[in-house]
Amino acid sequence: MASRMDDKTATTSLANNLFRDSIASLVVFLVALPLCLGIALASGAPLFSGIVAGIVGGIVVGALSGSQTSVSGPAAGLTAVVATQIANLGAFDALLLAVVIGGVIQIGLGIAKAGALSAFFPSSVIKGLLAAIGVILMLKQFPHLLGHDTDPEGEMSFSQPDHENTFSEIATIFQGEVHLGAAVVGFISLALLVVWSRSKPLKNSGIPAPLVVVLMGVGLQLLFSRFGEGWSIGASHLVQIPIAESLSEFGSFLTFPDFSQWTNPAVYVAGVTIAIVASLESLLNLEASDKLDPRQRHSPGSRELWAQGAGNVVAGLIGGIPVTSVVVRSSVNINAGAVSKRSAILHGVLLLVCVGLFPVYLNMVPLAALAAILIHTGFKLASPEMFRSMWKQGRYQFAPFIITVIAIVYSDLLIGILIGLVVSVLFILNSNLRRPIRRVIEPHIDGDVVHVELANQVSFLNRAALDTMFNQAKSGSKLLLDASESDYIDPDVLGLIREFKEKTGPARGVSVSLRGFRDKYDLQQETPPGGYLTRDSHDRLTPAQVLDILGQGNKRFYTDRRISRGFGRPIDTTAGGQPPLAAVLSCIDSRVPTELVFDLGICDIFSVRVAGNVIGTNSLDSIEYAVTGAGAKLVLVMGHTRCGAVTSSLKFLRERQDSERTNGCSKTHTFVSEIQESVDEECCGDAALDHETFDECVNRVATKNVLRAVDEIVNRSQAIRRAVETGDFLVVGAMYDVETGVIDFFTDDSVSIESQSEMAV
Repeated sequence: MASRMDDKTATTSLANNLFRDSIASLVVFLVALPLCLGIALASGAPLFSGIVAGIVGGIVVGALSGSQTSVSGPAAGLTAVVATQIANLGAFDALLLAVVIGGVIQIGLGIAKAGALSAFFPSSVIKGLLAAIGVILMLKQFPHLLGHDTDPEGEMSFSQPDHENTFSEIATIFQGEVHLGAAVVGFISLALLVVWSRSKPLKNSGIPAPLVVVLMGVGLQLLFSRFGEGWSIGASHLVQIPIAESLSEFGSFLTFPDFSQWTNPAVYVAGVTIAIVASLESLLNLEASDKLDPRQRHSPGSRELWAQGAGNVVAGLIGGIPVTSVVVRSSVNINAGAVSKRSAILHGVLLLVCVGLFPVYLNMVPLAALAAILIHTGFKLASPEMFRSMWKQGRYQFAPFIITVIAIVYSDLLIGILIGLVVSVLFILNSNLRRPIRRVIEPHIDGDVVHVELANQVSFLNRAALDTMFNQAKSGSKLLLDASESDYIDPDVLGLIREFKEKTGPARGVSVSLRGFRDKYDLQQETPPGGYLTRDSHDRLTPAQVLDILGQGNKRFYTDRRISRGFGRPIDTTAGGQPPLAAVLSCIDSRVPTELVFDLGICDIFSVRVAGNVIGTNSLDSIEYAVTGAGAKLVLVMGHTRCGAVTSSLKFLRERQDSERTNGCSKTHTFVSEIQESVDEECCGDAALDHETFDECVNRVATKNVLRAVDEIVNRSQAIRRAVETGDFLVVGAMYDVETGVIDFFTDDSVSIESQSEMAV
């Protein structure tokens, strides 16, 4: 029974997807048709060669491609290349041979896995490409929306074959070149698309708005034909497909390559040019289509290359201009609800069938209706939200993005993309020059140690920044270069490090130590200068300096600038003993590991951990040993917010329960009783407390408990009290905030040396 239901669901889903792909293919077909004709016209090629390229791009490339959303066909980015090569070769049939050669090269690139290059295209350039296409669609299609159709439909370059450019073409509209009937169709179509996209019932109806727009445009065109010359939409404002009177005449539209040109070197130059440009444009458009895909599917770049190559071989053999993946058609395809590549294949089938059998009916579609569809698509690609999003990401993303947009709008697709890639690379280089390494300063009594952590890959691009850092190092400074995370270091960088460590640094009074460098680099590595506490430097430390070291370490912790500490060297260095900076009595809670929150090494402190920071005989003995036996200069009692031990103790007290009787643990009763000594009347009363107030009570009790522990240590330990009285020792309280990671040290008069001495007396 369940199996039948699953089969039924799968069948229904397949039917729905097939319906959506069919509708999307129809919309893409209607948009692609005039684009195929316009691009062929702009390229100086026969009109029918554009149709052939559209058919091949849909059926052949669509079937072979791994992309589910990309639609291929003749591309505006190749118009200049095709026009130039036709002029150079002197004949269109010679160009067709170059297209075949270019296709073979693309197949070779696909087999060689050259599609992996797409992974290196910066996202800012890809998004700039999408936004630029959107802007160009709105600018280029606006004249068509008003019935101004003297320039080739689909021409995407700034400079047009009719000697106008994008903006001068728009300016001609204000000179009166507007057709009333076409303009009405255009504005009604655009308004319908906007209303359809914002109305939930219409949007969820399953009927694509572009199809409705085309049908409405045809109806209005037929209606206006009765209104006279001012309203009637003539052939120049409609789709214009060559009409064959017979099958033989249809066959005469096809052109075949001139294979006698195979010895002409210019043909191979043209083929290589077409292969490189078409491959680059296809990979970029493929990345852009994947970003538009609602399902965020990944399309294999290498498979796309040989699919495009196969398409160009077929196109060249039967008279088509070069094909690539086209972001305009792909975006229309996605916006129309396409689910799989069936839509791309079906759009190619529709081009073949309708151009061959129903050209008369296709020639009834107003260009203004198609312009409205493209303008609406363009606005989605270049939405204000896209620009706001890129602006928020900072200049290193926004600058390449906006420069790519401007470059494409003011040149053409290929030149604009290359400019965007160059700018993006320059920003990447600048970023490497400015922030190639991570520097963290560790304070130390013998002078601050600058930890320099090298990246995973240290290339020659990092050499300038490292050299600048070396030159800025002051006399007497100490550098620790850490290559623990580096898998590769450029030989030039290694040479720079070796020279500075052995010659330049010592001559300038700069001490350089190395850590983590591989043995094959043949660099002498030693214990970092001042990186570990020696007996001499330990003896010269004051309690105030130790407290400052702990504070600086905590700041590195909560600002996420912790020092990368290898474990091998500290173990070797401290095997014979290590004088601790301080003894820290912290809570046993897992959120406050002391070495971590103070950003210290494994032997820099003595750590005593007890639930609730309670002072017991054993814990006090351990602290006394740290002071008298190991030479710690400071005892720090560190509690924390939201302490579990304090929370439990407070709940037992408020509910009048005995911890031993409640949970059966006799030892728990001891520390609970100790903590309860710090509870004030407000927190232990019978009045109900809300969650926020109870948390405040817990934190207040934890703080008082820490201060009480500080007093207990001084009062109960004679050895520590004597050390405090000499002025060479401190017992300090602190609270760790579990939400922020910040430690608040209690260094006011209540826990100063003077007050501790008075308490002892």
